[in-house]
Amino acid sequence: MANPASIDTRFFGHPRGLATLFFTEMWERFSYYGMRALLLLYMTADVAAGGLGFDAARGGAIYGLYTSMAYMAALPGGWVADRLLGQRRAVLYGGIIIASGHFSMAIPSMATFYLGLLLIVIGTGLLKGNVSVIVGQLYTAEDTRRDGGFSIFYMGINLGAFLAPLICGYLGQRVSWHVGFGAAGIGMTIGVIQYLMGSKHLGDAGLDPVPAASPAAAAALRARARLWAGLFVALVTIVGVGGASGVLPVTAVGIADAAGVVLLLSTVVFFAWLLTSSQWTPAERRRLIVVAVLFLASALFWSVFEQAGSTLNLFADRDTRTEVFGVPFPSSWFQSVNAFFIFALAPVFAWIWVRLAARGQEPSSPAKFVIGLVCVGLGFVVLIWPAAAAAVGVKASPMWLVLTYLLHTVGELSLSPVGLSAMTRLAPARIAGLVMGVWFLGNSVGNFIGGRVSGLYESMALPTLFGAVGGFAIVAGLVLLVFVGPMKRMLAADATRA
Repeated sequence: MANPASIDTRFFGHPRGLATLFFTEMWERFSYYGMRALLLLYMTADVAAGGLGFDAARGGAIYGLYTSMAYMAALPGGWVADRLLGQRRAVLYGGIIIASGHFSMAIPSMATFYLGLLLIVIGTGLLKGNVSVIVGQLYTAEDTRRDGGFSIFYMGINLGAFLAPLICGYLGQRVSWHVGFGAAGIGMTIGVIQYLMGSKHLGDAGLDPVPAASPAAAAALRARARLWAGLFVALVTIVGVGGASGVLPVTAVGIADAAGVVLLLSTVVFFAWLLTSSQWTPAERRRLIVVAVLFLASALFWSVFEQAGSTLNLFADRDTRTEVFGVPFPSSWFQSVNAFFIFALAPVFAWIWVRLAARGQEPSSPAKFVIGLVCVGLGFVVLIWPAAAAAVGVKASPMWLVLTYLLHTVGELSLSPVGLSAMTRLAPARIAGLVMGVWFLGNSVGNFIGGRVSGLYESMALPTLFGAVGGFAIVAGLVLLVFVGPMKRMLAADATRA
């Protein structure tokens, strides 16, 4: 039976449930980007100014670890939703845990700071990928509104990302860091409330987990989940207590290094399993190979793009004039520029893709990824000249960062919504949540790399740093261009358009 929501047109021609998910994701992104705009600035601010007094290397390591784990958690979050909770309950529990994490960070102590980061990671893992899966389930496989629905959903992401730095950034930098963190928690709380009130419009989308083969299999799944949860809590407790007491030689940088090794090894092992498993049909295997290539491209893209909250945030705070026509503004407000351009350009891109499709000239998903990589690289290349001036004490015009974010936005619109839609289209139905977790795993790897790169801010000449980052992304895009044709031919075998 088709989902009743599939014939619903009450939300701008789309299912009414899309509105519920739109605002859920908007408030979740409000909380995430509001806190992210402040995180590295708070850690590197002087203790006298209410910060933690970390240097850029230590702050960058923690920032990269936190942001990467927030996205990596989408993998276990997808598994839990697929097998135990269903996407609907996973999103609800995730939102509650995220809000608790932000409120924890609103309490000024080192213990509550790290506890808050941990809770946000867990909650984001449950919510982020699964809310996108529910969006996909509002439509039947043949519904031509799917890509348009994801475009509307993506606007919710960016509405939250636009408002968050303006509100949380101002409160954090002008009032108190902890007031800013608390404002992020209030936003997530509003999101949870409206999600509960609007869930009646979701039909049966994401309501139940994939049924187990038998009651015994279901019991085994629950037992395995309890075991892993217990091991996780025990590990966190041992590391936390041991590090706080001095019994274990635990440092933030050491944990970040170890987590990076685990992250990269886990990624390799996961894709080795995904691509070698005998459970896939030939058509599914071809689609999963394309998923793997798009994953690698997305990880490289996000490793550059996500330096908005780290390297570019430091450049805005330390080396850029933060005033317009003599009116000063918090440096965190630059974090809203990308979202502003999303609003301005997303309809333009949607129109361009439709017009090109009507002519049979629309680029394939991999080709759009090439555009994304080249544009995000150019965004760093244009900063080489103002960075050289900043090195001799001349602060950069804010328009340089505006130009960078414009180029990054063009790259993002060419890659991110396309990737979300491609994952729901390419994923075998029985692992839809897991494959969406794979997409966010790309963000995880990229965020980790980007955070570590930001640690070079105080030890490498800025023109060299920006040139290396930009050149890396452009070369990666040109390499991917070589594989666009083979991937299209691979998917043509089963009439699946990449």
